[in-house]
Amino acid sequence: QVQLVESGGGLVQPGGSLRLSCAASGMIFSINAMGWYRQAPGKQRELVAAVTSGGSTNYADSVKGRFTISRDNAKKTIYLQMNNLKPEDTAVYYCNAEMTAKNGWSTSTRDYWGQGTQVTVSS
Repeated sequence: QVQLVESGGGLVQPGGSLRLSCAASGMIFSINAMGWYRQAPGKQRELVAAVTSGGSTNYADSVKGRFTISRDNAKKTIYLQMNNLKPEDTAVYYCNAEMTAKNGWSTSTRDYWGQGTQVTVSS
């Protein structure tokens, strides 16, 4: 079974830091772009940061200079280092990856999502 598993969320005070991890597992042939999205209560899911297979990165304006996305292709893992966290960063963070993988009898390329990890920034 192909899946993305996130870890690293939690409660942190404003100005603090957290590091999220997301590992892909299963019968995976290739991984294209990977990224982090977040969804706060009552809001739409939004892109936080993304990284291509070649290492190019893209960030939401609201997190530029504070968050850093990185990728370990050998481990099929991405990370999100979040510094100087603000209350408005509070959300469920989801990992996303476009992967070519085998599920059951078929092989296909599609988006996969993790289960989400809660990040709460509060004093």
